[in-house]
This record gives sequence, C-alpha cells and structure tokens, in this order.
Amino acid sequence: MKRFFYAIGMVSILVAFFSAPAPAADDSWDKVKAVGKLAIGIDDAFPPMEFRNEQNELVGFDIDASRELGKRLGIAIEHVPTAWKGVIMSLKTKKFDIIWSGMSVTEERMKEISFTNPYIMQKQIMVVKADNEKVKSVKDLDKAHIAGVQLGSTSEEALKSLGTEFKEVKRYDNNTSAFMDLKIGRIDALAVDELVGRYYLSQRPGEYRVLPEPLASEPIGIGIRQADVALKDMIQKTLDEMFADGTMKKISIKWFGDDITAWK
Repeated sequence: MKRFFYAIGMVSILVAFFSAPAPAADDSWDKVKAVGKLAIGIDDAFPPMEFRNEQNELVGFDIDASRELGKRLGIAIEHVPTAWKGVIMSLKTKKFDIIWSGMSVTEERMKEISFTNPYIMQKQIMVVKADNEKVKSVKDLDKAHIAGVQLGSTSEEALKSLGTEFKEVKRYDNNTSAFMDLKIGRIDALAVDELVGRYYLSQRPGEYRVLPEPLASEPIGIGIRQADVALKDMIQKTLDEMFADGTMKKISIKWFGDDITAWK
C-alpha cells in the first residue's frame, strides 16, 4: 500500500480519474490474452494484501482478488515478487504487466504510470509497543526516539510530513522486519499502512498499539503502464463487475472483517 499527500492532492487525483481524456486504444489487452497470462508485480511481505503463509503459499486480499479477475478473463495469473523501491521501474521495463500490491495512488506516481479507480481507501498510522506508556500520541515522539518505515513507501513521506526530529529513522525493505525490530526495541515507533498495521495487531493481540492520530488518508489502485490503455480498460471493467456482484465485498470481509473497499 505508499506515498503521502494532503487532502487537496487527493481531490486532484480523483478528479483526474474521471476527467482526463482517454488515450487512443492499443493492443495491450490482446497481447496478454494471446499469451494467456497476466504477470503482476507484488511485495510478497505485505500482509494482509499479499504475503506467504506457513506453507510458503501466496495469500491475501490482492491475491484473492487478482485470481478472481484472472478466472473471469480466462487467463492465468502470475505473481512476481519484487523489491518495492524499484517496482515502478520494473513495471516500465516490462518485467510484469501491472502492479497489484496495495499501491497508493499519488500525484508523483501518476506522472509515471496510470491507475485503475481506487479499490480501497486507507490511512497511514503510527504503531508503538503496547507497553510503551511514555508515547501516547504522535506529539510525544521526538529526538529521543528511533522511528521505522518501509523504504519507498508512502509511509516514508507521511513520516517526513510530521516534521519531527527523530534520533534516527531506520528504513526497511519490508514491514515484517520493521515489526520485528519494533517488538525487540530497536525502534520506538513504526509508520505503516493502516491495512498492514491493523493486520499485525490482530495477529499479535496485546503486543502493539496504534497512536490515535492518523498521518494521512490515501486511495489504493492497480498500477498500469500509461500506454496500456486497453489492458487498463479491461481490468477496470472486470473490477466493476466484481464490485457490482458483491465479490470484492466478500473478499474484504474475509481479510478485514468488514467491507473497506472503494468503488466509483
């Protein structure tokens, strides 16, 4: 889910979805259909969106949703784990066809790639250990504390937006490592996507606590190369059908216990 922006930025992004003129049609969908496979770039350590279970199987909200999309389109789905900090470049160099991995829609990213309409709205939050009685608010964090964040995520920008002078900011390749360091005290607080943070809290009750002030709100979409208009349109059409018949709601309830999806 991954770069912070203010409310006015969100408005301009959503306006762009519905007001921007559509580029000319292309053969991007025909190529995928001919191959019979849609390759999807993911961060496979991003629960509950996509992660590996104890059997090393890929599971999660995005995994279920993308596989359902593949069934409806009559094509196979290949998930391609990749380092998040280079995920957009990997898409642009055609290492996979799309990014479907809890990716936040930002103005900066929209300069490089296109997005489907948002399918989830989420927040950026700050998590601390449950027994940390000295930090009850984001305002309690200062130069005496070490903060953690995933490298290349929107959480990184959300953390910067606080303007807090931390003792140190540790950057991690994935949130799993960051939560481990938070647990053993190597960092004092972790800026993270709410979807990920809430999942970790549900899996480890009593270990962590979310500070009351959210850092930002942001939409989540599927990233696609700007030239691949036909592929984007086909994916969007199928997603709309999955929303309309209740499939996305069902998948959301499975992973979050509630319907947190966003549609139109």
